Amino acid sequence: MNQNKSIFRPAERIASFRPYFFASLSQKIAELKALGKDVIRIDMGSPDLPPAEFITEALITTARRPDTHGYTPNGGTLAFRRAIAAYYANRFQVELDPQKEAIALLGSKEGIFNLTQVCINPGDIVLVPNPGYPVYQSSTQIAGGQIYPMPLLRENHFLPDLDSIPEWVLERSRLMWLNYPNNPTGAIAPFEFFEKVVNFAKKHQILIAHDAPYVDICFDGYKAPSILQVPGAKEVAIEFNSLSKTYNMAGWRLGMAVGNAEVIRYLHTYKSQVDSSHFEAILQAGITALTGDQTWLEERNQIYQYRRDIAINGLREAGFTVETPPAAIYIWAHLPEKYTDSTAFCSQLLEETGVSVTPGVVYGKHGEGYIRISLGVATDRLKEAIDRMINWIKK
Repeated sequence: MNQNKSIFRPAERIASFRPYFFASLSQKIAELKALGKDVIRIDMGSPDLPPAEFITEALITTARRPDTHGYTPNGGTLAFRRAIAAYYANRFQVELDPQKEAIALLGSKEGIFNLTQVCINPGDIVLVPNPGYPVYQSSTQIAGGQIYPMPLLRENHFLPDLDSIPEWVLERSRLMWLNYPNNPTGAIAPFEFFEKVVNFAKKHQILIAHDAPYVDICFDGYKAPSILQVPGAKEVAIEFNSLSKTYNMAGWRLGMAVGNAEVIRYLHTYKSQVDSSHFEAILQAGITALTGDQTWLEERNQIYQYRRDIAINGLREAGFTVETPPAAIYIWAHLPEKYTDSTAFCSQLLEETGVSVTPGVVYGKHGEGYIRISLGVATDRLKEAIDRMINWIKK
């Protein structure tokens, strides 16, 4: 008898999963740093700047109170959900019922994953943008759903071609993911597109999930809309938002889902079996962020815009084809002509220059040939990374 044989058998639905890309990349980077390599990470979408001081002070003040360390209501306190509603009213002129149409999340990533578990039965089709945030796909696979990729192509401004989706696919589709301003491409969707999507969803009885964590990181006077601004959108849509990117609170894990009341109710039921909500001090800081002074965001966005322009100018000098993104914190750059394999390019770049960027194929097959660069790194380090890339490619 083999005494070393493990009694553990992984669930079939996750046995073939590999670790999330950035977890594996972090291990590789740690190994290089241990060897003395100076690594500059411009791969992860994690803001390097802190929240405004008044937000942090709200956290500290609440944490010092002796009555704030117990459990909080699942899905967030009513005060936080009212703050969500106030934010949507002020920012988008969208009215929400804070008790029925809003819920707090442990970061929007949690809600994105949970929504698929709530909505999808084995065999149901989920319409997933490609390239797109990997959790749309992985959550579908774990739920037993089938993925129908919607190509996001440069020639269509990185918008899905709804008219090209076959009727047999639409008959089995239960959920469509959208994400604008977009990760990884930085593309935006005109309001007319959202109007078309809402009508499309009503016609085909498909729930629209709009992932919108970058709506408040905009440049050159652009102001991103919410899909819920479309009349009747709440009949067919739910929107995810996050304090991670808007308020530089990525590590605080505080997000929200808003929209269709029935979907919010099921998300709440699912969450009640999975987690025990947030620390009250984080919720109070979130209230302060959502309802407090918003003017500091403009200065923060100007920093991102300055970094964007540094990166774009350098990448073009190095031979990349790059669109100028009007929003989000990413540059989506097509490789110079002599390169075709984004994974090989990024691996070699990291090994030889210490610059870490993300291969486009991580986001789906239609991302092959591209790399994604994040603006969430100190300006001087970003400039140094771009200079290293230019010198490496031109050598």
